Amino acid sequence: MDHLARLRCFVAVADTQSFAAAARRLGCSASAATRAIAALEQRLGVQLFQRSTRSVRLTEAGERFVLDCRRILGDLDESEAAAAGAQAEPAGLLALTAPSMFGRLYVAPAAAEFLHRHPRVRMKLLLVDRVVSLLDEAQDLAVRIAQLPDSGLTAVPVGAMRRVIVASPDYLARAGEPRSPRELAGHRVIAGYFDGQGMTPWRFRDGAQALTPTLMVNDTASAIGAAEAGVGLVRCQLYQAVDAVLAGRLRIVLADHELPAAPVHLVHAAGRRVPPTLRLLIDFMAERLRAQPVLSGDGYLR
Repeated sequence: MDHLARLRCFVAVADTQSFAAAARRLGCSASAATRAIAALEQRLGVQLFQRSTRSVRLTEAGERFVLDCRRILGDLDESEAAAAGAQAEPAGLLALTAPSMFGRLYVAPAAAEFLHRHPRVRMKLLLVDRVVSLLDEAQDLAVRIAQLPDSGLTAVPVGAMRRVIVASPDYLARAGEPRSPRELAGHRVIAGYFDGQGMTPWRFRDGAQALTPTLMVNDTASAIGAAEAGVGLVRCQLYQAVDAVLAGRLRIVLADHELPAAPVHLVHAAGRRVPPTLRLLIDFMAERLRAQPVLSGDGYLR
């Protein structure tokens, strides 16, 4: 391999944390990838990876170097794409991850529209209810609904999401509508997510409320369905219940006590010089998500 190919190999190994997986991505043998990294380390005079029989991890020097390599290779790819006129016809594989239900409702339809517009693009959607590491799992773009910690990721704001408490009109007619978080102790509640110790406390502007659930279920859609059936109150993100609220099957309670709406971002690790096809996807997804009323934050459905 020449030096440029070694740099691409280094980034591929960093992305996949595997010489074999990097080799498959690059279309070479695992031994060739291993030799390329060894030659690069010899040229630089530093160790880039910590290797064991089970894992391949970047060293501190490797963490710094991979950021420069991504920038350099991104600049080169962008220049080549511009010279070849590839920006007029985007192509390649893009990997996008989002929370399961949010992805199903908003991301997957937008992805389908994007693919119709750009037939040479392929896409991999990972819809899971956990924080996916973009680097460890080779993802290009992620939807995050939360306050973001400091990191090397680039964040594009697309809106804000309320966390609401809802119940069916029938349940509220029977049990009464709570006017403060303290009144929840007298209500039947549904835990749509819980840790190993039981139900996670419900947090409000003026504190938290620990509750004993009537029903615990590890699936938010099922918890919302139970609330529609009149079992009790459930807490969820607004997008998860918005159709039922608009249809009158559920009502929002304790809106004045909610925590501020959580920011929603598209995040990526490409830095300032984003590859053209990924930039196209980011701009497209941002436009589509910002157009969703449910992402307008605290003021929606008050």
